[in-house]
Amino acid sequence: MLRLVYIVVSYLLTPALLGVILWRGRRNRGYWKNLPQRFGFGPTLDGKHSIWVHAVSVGEVQAAAPLVRALQAAYPDRRLVITTMTPTGAAHARMLFGDTVDRRFVPYDLPGSVKRFFNRIRPGLAVILETELWPNLYNECGRRGVPLVLASARISPRSINRYRLLVGLFRETLSHGIIIGAQSEADALRFRQVGAAPERTYVTGNIKFDFRLPSQVRRLGIEFRERHAALRPVWVAASTHAGEEEIALAAHERVLERFPDALLLLVPRHPERFDDVAELLTRQGFSHVRRSTGLRLTERDSVFLGDTLGELTSFYAAADVAFVAGSLVPIGGHNLLEPAALGLPVLTGPHTYNCEDIAEMFIAAGAARLVTDAQTLGDTVGELLADAQARREMGARGQRIVEDNRGALERLLKLVRPLLPEAD
Repeated sequence: MLRLVYIVVSYLLTPALLGVILWRGRRNRGYWKNLPQRFGFGPTLDGKHSIWVHAVSVGEVQAAAPLVRALQAAYPDRRLVITTMTPTGAAHARMLFGDTVDRRFVPYDLPGSVKRFFNRIRPGLAVILETELWPNLYNECGRRGVPLVLASARISPRSINRYRLLVGLFRETLSHGIIIGAQSEADALRFRQVGAAPERTYVTGNIKFDFRLPSQVRRLGIEFRERHAALRPVWVAASTHAGEEEIALAAHERVLERFPDALLLLVPRHPERFDDVAELLTRQGFSHVRRSTGLRLTERDSVFLGDTLGELTSFYAAADVAFVAGSLVPIGGHNLLEPAALGLPVLTGPHTYNCEDIAEMFIAAGAARLVTDAQTLGDTVGELLADAQARREMGARGQRIVEDNRGALERLLKLVRPLLPEAD
């Protein structure tokens, strides 16, 4: 009964969801591209049953990269399908994998859309990164006998009460033989509390730790410094959201009081906001250069706007200090691991529920510091820019955490291999 109510409500909300897509597409045409895929349409795959990996957006696609490559190596005769929810995620998948995978948008969780999607990709295995509980999609996996694995799965503390309200629905959703590879013991406990079978709930860790930096990233960082800021102190505000650019710029003003030649690398999260952030810089009187122009920074430029995709790790490699955004506004925080792997001291705001365990781990180990506003951000950046030894010590702690927590990928693959026999 509860699932029937969910289906009815889903259909009633579909026009609103479509309206959101059409509205967002006014600024980012990627939302309009391949719109029929959101209703399950698309090419039908031939051959053996495919392997389907779902990664919501950029961060999950990046985290999925080692898993995708491991599956391609182990099952070269199977088509690998990657679905995303956002255009930026789709663009990142295209950049990482090109045409070696089939790329699509995941369908809306409507019975008809889900059935069309399954008919076209014919999955023999489904792997969903982190946690998106979709009753109809999961039910279709169960109905067709498609093994489903939740990889690096998590339920944040702030979400558990919401899930409890619908515990009957999610008990049914989680009852179709789903295997859960939880990020932590706390996540595994929360899954059991909302109906996951204890005997199919494992703690595998977070495969985000198993990423490998591109081999050329340090060289690109060095080249950036040589071209744009050879003798200048540099900090990066990465993956910023609305409201965070203003905070970062106010913090930069404090940094400039102490280091007049300091450079801020400002990298907004979403491409559709690049122009807005450039206008903000102009309004506030910051002389700046946009990456997309290809122009070289001058001494009077205090901000470099990263308005391209796929270059964030290079900007990290060019910086002395990294602030990882999505954490000073209630977004939930973004990936702390890439700057840490490069040996940078990491700063984060208080809103880290998307990466709660990692943030707590880094802060407790002294590999990251918590900032709460423009004053604490600016003062902490200035303090670290003035103390090379403190930067090295924080960076070394972060690198050790990354290295010590690798191995989730292999633990996940041990769960996957028995589910995907060689013959269909």
